[in-house]
Amino acid sequence: MHQGSVIANIVQPLERRIFLAEVRWERGIIAAITRLDHEDPNKTYLLPGFIDAHVHIESSMLTPAEFARIACRHGTVATVSDPHEIANVLGLEGIRFMCDNAALTPLPILFGAPSCVPATPFETAGARLESEQLDYLFQNRLTGYLSEMMNYPAVLNNDPQIMAKLDLAKRYGCPIDGHAPGLKGDAMRRYAEAGISTDHECRTLDEARAKLAAGMHILIREGSAARDFDALHTLISEYPERVMFCSDDKHPDDLVAGHINLLVARAVAYGHAVFDVLRCACLNPIKHYGLAVGQLRVGDRMDAVEVENISTFKPVSTWIAGQKVAHQGTSLLTRIKPEPINRFNASPITDAHLDVEAKGRQIRVIKAADGDLFTQEMLHAPRIENNKIVPDPERDLLLLAVVNRYQDAQPALAFIEGFGLKQGALASSVAHDSHNIIAVGADAESVCRAINAVIAAQGGIAAANQAGIELLPLPIAGLMSHDDGDAVAARYAELNAIARQMGSPLRAPFMTLSFMALLVIPELKLSDQGLFDGRTFTFTSLTV
Repeated sequence: MHQGSVIANIVQPLERRIFLAEVRWERGIIAAITRLDHEDPNKTYLLPGFIDAHVHIESSMLTPAEFARIACRHGTVATVSDPHEIANVLGLEGIRFMCDNAALTPLPILFGAPSCVPATPFETAGARLESEQLDYLFQNRLTGYLSEMMNYPAVLNNDPQIMAKLDLAKRYGCPIDGHAPGLKGDAMRRYAEAGISTDHECRTLDEARAKLAAGMHILIREGSAARDFDALHTLISEYPERVMFCSDDKHPDDLVAGHINLLVARAVAYGHAVFDVLRCACLNPIKHYGLAVGQLRVGDRMDAVEVENISTFKPVSTWIAGQKVAHQGTSLLTRIKPEPINRFNASPITDAHLDVEAKGRQIRVIKAADGDLFTQEMLHAPRIENNKIVPDPERDLLLLAVVNRYQDAQPALAFIEGFGLKQGALASSVAHDSHNIIAVGADAESVCRAINAVIAAQGGIAAANQAGIELLPLPIAGLMSHDDGDAVAARYAELNAIARQMGSPLRAPFMTLSFMALLVIPELKLSDQGLFDGRTFTFTSLTV
C-alpha cells in the first residue's frame, strides 16, 4: 500500500495560499495536512501535479507506458489524450492497444473517442470509426470524452453522421473537444453551440477571446511544431478559470527536456500569478474532464509534485496515488516492452513514380513555416528538365511526396518551400492524420531512397543523403517505438541534426513534415490523393 509523508511549503491554488505543512497519506489517499507553526523558506514546495489537457501520445513515438515514465519526471500526473493517430491506422484495435498499455502504468490517461477517423474523405486511412464504434468505446469506458471535432464544415452543415457522434457524447455526459483553426463570427458561434467546449488551435488573442466569449475553454498549446504560448499567455490572468495548457504533439527529444512544467515556469516568469498559472496547469483539466486526480486536499488521492522553488519549478519528486514515480529526474517506473501491432502494405517505389509532367506556366507551392501548422499557397515558375518539373534546391523548391501505405497506388506529388534541404531527402510514416508515408527532398532519387527505407522497416523516419540512410524504426503502427524513451529521443535528435546538416533551418523538420499532410489546417496540404486546399476543402491543381 502506498503511504508516506512529506514536509514542504504547500501551494493551494484555489485558496491562493502557501504554508508550511506536513502532508500524510495512507493507501494513496491524503489523510492529513498538518499546518506547522514555524516557517521555512528553504523548504521545497508541494503542488498539485501537472496535467497535459490535450496530447497525442503517439507523437512522442513512445507507447503510453513509456510516455508515462518520461512525463512523470517533469511532475506530470495525468494526461487527456486523443488516440486518433493510431485509430487512423488500426481503428478499434489501435485504441484498445493504447488503453491496455496505459493500464500498465499508474499515470491516469483519459483517452478520447476519435471523432474524425478518417479526418476527411480526401485521404486514405487504415480504418473508419462510425457512431457504433464510438458507442462501444463510451459504453465500455475506454474513453471519457469525444476528441477533437476537426470536421467543422460538417458540424456547420448539420451532417447527420457527425451530429450523431456529437449526440452520442452528450448522451454519455462526456465533454466534446474542438478543432476549428481561424473559425470566426457566426460560424464559430454555431460550432460552439453544437456542444463543442474547447479549442487548442487559436493563434491570436482575438480568436481566443472570441471563442471564450462563445463559451469555449481555450487550451494554450506549446508543442514540438505548433507554438502558441507567447501569443496567448495573457489569457492566463484574464481567464484563469477557463484556460488549460497542452502540448498536442510532443516529439521524444522535447518530452525528455520537459513537459507542462516548462510552461508553468515561463508563465510565472512572464509575470502571471503563480496561483492562476497552477489553476490552468493543474486544476482546470480535472474539473472540465472529470479526471480522478487529486487536488492536494484531505481525502484526495496523493497526486502531487515536489519542486525546488516556484520560479523554475524544477521537480524533485512526483507522486501518483501515493506512489513515488519519479525522483531527481529519474523515473521509478518499470519499463514495459509490448508486442508491436501494425498495418503496412506498401510496395517499394521507383524514381519513375516521382516524375512530374511539365505543363502550365506556374506551380502551386506549399510554403511551410517553423513552429506553425498553417501553410501558405505560393506561385512559382517551375524548373524543367527533360520535359519534367524537378526540384530546385537553390530556390528552396523541393519535391514533396505522399505514398499510400495501406495499398499500392501512385504517389501524390507537389512542391514545397521552407525545408531548405540542399541535398538528400527526409521520409516518415508519421503523417497526420492518416499516416501515409510523406517525404521531402532535393532530388527524386533521394526521395525514392528515403521512402523505400521507411517501407522496408514497415514504418519509421529516415534521412537519405550522400553518406547513406539513417533510420529510426517505428514498428508499432508505424508511429511508435518499443524502445527506451531516452534512447528514442537521442536517436530522433540525431536524425534532426542530420536534417539540419543537409540544410534544413527548421527546429523540428520531421515534426513539420508530418503536418504537411494535415488537410484540416489551411492553406495547402498534400494527401495521398492529391494537392488539397484547406480553405475550400477541395482538391486543387499543381500547375497553373
